[in-house]
Formats: sequence, structure tokens, C-alpha cells
Amino acid sequence: MKSIILLGLFYVLTLTSYGQELKVMSYNIKYDNKNDTINNWNDRKEVLVELLAHYEASFIGMQEVLHRQLTYIDSALTNFTYIGVGRDDGVRKGEYSPILYDSTEYKLLDQKTFWLSGTPEEISVGWDASLERICTYGRFEEKTTGKKLYVFNTHFDHIGKESREKSAALIFQKIVEMNKEKYPVVLMGDLNLTPNELPIKFLQKNLSDAQKISQNPFYGPTGTFNGFDPKMKLDRRIDYIFVEDFLVKSYVHIDDRMENNKHISDHLPVLAILDY
Repeated sequence: MKSIILLGLFYVLTLTSYGQELKVMSYNIKYDNKNDTINNWNDRKEVLVELLAHYEASFIGMQEVLHRQLTYIDSALTNFTYIGVGRDDGVRKGEYSPILYDSTEYKLLDQKTFWLSGTPEEISVGWDASLERICTYGRFEEKTTGKKLYVFNTHFDHIGKESREKSAALIFQKIVEMNKEKYPVVLMGDLNLTPNELPIKFLQKNLSDAQKISQNPFYGPTGTFNGFDPKMKLDRRIDYIFVEDFLVKSYVHIDDRMENNKHISDHLPVLAILDY
């Protein structure tokens, strides 16, 4: 088993001494491209699972996940199961935006995946997007307290400007339509947008950017995209966790690496510690 360099370990451990809390993580794990050589999935997967197990998030929203990657991660993480479908056929084909959750702590009450398009109930490419994009969500109940919450996970298009704008509006519309009971909400994902762009400002207006309302100072590099380049300046933030009706205790961009200083994925995982 390969080891991880835990660059921010001390800081994160000092933030876990609260009472009841909820950890959520968003992580674009880079799809298993068999043409990758130095960044091949088979050389990264064990370390990635180590990272997930170490930080002990109860909910993990992932992006760029192929079915074979998802089954590997699911089998490696004790007590976890997942929701989500492949975006190409609504079953297993293409990338998932799955939500993995600790089934010993939370019970799944409802789940669904919709497409980021003008016809969200159908397998479809939206607006000017380059390909199918989806959002997966679940309604969960904490087993010990009976508290309920919604968790949404998504991956916006990397090319279509209109698609990203309308995807943000569509997801917020879905949250409003479904959450009549006003349960707390988590929305996370790779949005392929920097903080100064309009769709992010729209989401910040209607939800809370968890980084901005964290009680403890934000920790980690400014950005989340690293391009597998260990020398890249990490100043491009495109991965986010938004919340509604949560107290945010801490927000971290985790820059843990393999022993050879290589990145585990071309994105950094984002971790938020919440209370509600």
C-alpha cells in the first residue's frame, strides 16, 4: 500500500475535536483513461482510497468516475455505499457524479440523477455543452438523531458558458422545488468556474459558499486544479461546497500527495466540517 504525504494533517486533526459534526468532501478523481502513462489510475487508486479513509467524510461527492473506478472505491471503503448513474445511458456507461455515504450513519430516503439540460429527466446534452452533464442527489436521514438533509453532487461542462450558467440555475431551481421541508442542503462539485464568474456569484447569492462562512480560517492552496503538475501554482479554484442551513466549522483544500510528490488526481479534494 502506497503512503500519502499528509501536508495539512495537523491542522485538520485539530479541527475534529468538536461534538456532533458532519464531514463532506468533493473530489474530482480524474477518469480512468487507459492512455494515461505517468498518471495512470492503477498507480493512484490505492493512495486515493487511503486519503478517503483517513479524512473520514460521511459524504463524498466525486466527479469523473467510471463504473470500474466506482466499484473499486466502494469495495475498498468499509461501511460505504453509493448512489448515481453513468451519464451516457443513465445506468453504467460514461462518467458518474456519484455520492458515496456512510450507511452505518445515514439512511437513504430518496435519490435521483437529472441531466443538466432543458430536458433534465431525459439523457441529453444541455445548451452549448460539449457532452452530457448530470447532477445526482439524495435525501438522507441521520440514524441516531432522525435529522434529514439533502446532498447534491455535480460536474459542470468545461466548454459551454451558457451551459454552466443554466446548470447553476437549474440545480437551484430543483433544490427549491424539492426541499419544501427546508432541510439543510449540501451542493458540491467540480463547476469548472472561478469565483469571479457569474454562475458562482449566482450560487453564492442563493446558497452559502462554505469557504466564506467557515468559523475557522480557510486552510490550503487557493486553487483546486493542479493538472498533475507538482510545480503548478495552485490558484485556480473550480471545485466547491455550497450549503444551506449548516454551520461551517472548517473548509480545507487538501494538498496531500504521493511519496514521490506526485498529485493523486488533477484536482485537490475539498473538505468541509459542518454542524446542524
